[in-house]
This record gives sequence, C-alpha cells and structure tokens, in this order.
Amino acid sequence: MKAEMINADLHCHSHVSDGLLPPAEVAARAHANGVQLWALTDHDEVGGIAEAARAARDLGMPFVPGVEISVTWADETIHIVGLNFDPADQTLVTGLERTRNGRYARAIEMGERLARVGIPDAFEGACKYVGNPDLISRTHFARFIVDSGYCKDISEVFDRYLSEGRPGFVEHRWAKLSDAVGWIRGAGGRAVVAHPGRYALDDTAMHAFLSEFKDLGGEGIEVVSGSHKPHHYAIYAARAREFGFRASRGSDYHGPGISHAELGSVDLLPAGLDPIWSDWV
Repeated sequence: MKAEMINADLHCHSHVSDGLLPPAEVAARAHANGVQLWALTDHDEVGGIAEAARAARDLGMPFVPGVEISVTWADETIHIVGLNFDPADQTLVTGLERTRNGRYARAIEMGERLARVGIPDAFEGACKYVGNPDLISRTHFARFIVDSGYCKDISEVFDRYLSEGRPGFVEHRWAKLSDAVGWIRGAGGRAVVAHPGRYALDDTAMHAFLSEFKDLGGEGIEVVSGSHKPHHYAIYAARAREFGFRASRGSDYHGPGISHAELGSVDLLPAGLDPIWSDWV
C-alpha cells in the first residue's frame, strides 16, 4: 500500500488534556474506525502516551508518540504537533511543564470575567470537566456553559464568550516557536504545523511564519485536518510543495459530540505529497 493511502490519524486528544475519553478508549475508537497509524497528541502534555502506547500495542495498531504544543507567534496562538519523539526526554518534559504553567491563573481570570457577564461559578464549573488541573482550557469552560444552559453548543460559546475580543477571553503567552520546534527535534521527533487553516494570518504573515518554521527545522504541515474545510486541502498541499514540507493528516478528535470529525474519518492526503509517516511504516 502506498504511504499516502494509509489511514493515519496523527492528531487527537484524550482527557489528559481537553478530550473526553481516557487514552485507552481513544485507542479503541481509532482501531474500530480503521486507523492504521495513530498518535495521541494531547495539549502540552505527554502523560497519556504510556497508556495510549499499551492500548495500541494490545490492539495491534501501530503507534507513534505525539504532543500538541501551544506557541505564541506574532501575538497569534499557533499549535505545533510533535510526532515520533522520546516522551521521556527531559528537556521536552521540562519545556512542556513550563508551557502549562499559567493556565490555572488564566482560568481563574476567565471565571471572573464570565461572572461579570452573568455566568457565575464558571471556574468551579469548568474544573469538574478537567482530567488534569494543569491543563484547564477554554474547552472545559465551554462544556460547563453548554451544560448549564447558557448556550446551545460549544461553537456558540466561543462565538459569544471565549474568542478573542469576547468577554471571557484572556490572552496567554505560550512557548516560543523556536522552543517548541527545538524540544521536538531534540527529543528525536518531527515538528508539524497543526491545522494551519485555523489561524488569522494573511498570506504574507503565513509565508513569514512557515519560512521561520522551516528555518528552525520544522518538517511538516497538516494538510488534511478535522479542523479544516475541504477547500483548505488544496491550499495547504500547495504550501507543503512550496516549502518542501511533509504532509500530515489528523481528525483533531476530542470526544463524542464535540468534534468536527471522527477518528480516522477525514479525507486521504491529496496525491503527490510526501506523508510525514512515509518512513515509519
């Protein structure tokens, strides 16, 4: 089988960060959906990898360690996926711990701002949805707000309360791009730009970002993502060819009822690209 035809899902989340399911259940769901190469990529955290790797091994499903690192670049939050690295690498582990620091204080301020617009006890409510207190996020607040009846779904929460410029949004400065790529490469892995179609970068800024990413040693870009629209595939396939990036693919699955795409369900890579996994299988 050609590498680009493999049903690889190299972007998804467990309850170790902001997903709903334990790593072993995410593995079982991926396997049931025909995933042939899988990575768990929790936000700024590798604590679920051991469980995920055991579950994948028991299912006979090839697995590579993954992580999604939050980066601040030109005042924009951008996510960098690391794949097939050593999750015990101390520089990576320490860097991720530093990146997680500050989420808790940010969450307290988010709760205070939401209270001022008529949503009391949001911080306490969000904490009930958190598997790892170090990784409390806007998604946890969104689940509380929906379940409390203030909004009909998570998209409405972000539109009304949690996106930039909305009353519950609190800016946080994450890792530097150079740090994130350096940690991944230092641990023997490959750095991939996650869902580039989501970022508020015009063509000039995107070109500048991708140029810097490549200069730092970044190797890949997600062309097909559950967080993309179909028209994004051709755009980022062209970017992959322009910069000589390998192409990646992933559902960005977070759990039943809250994800744009199911594990293993997104389209195959466009023809003529070099998959990030081509020499792993």
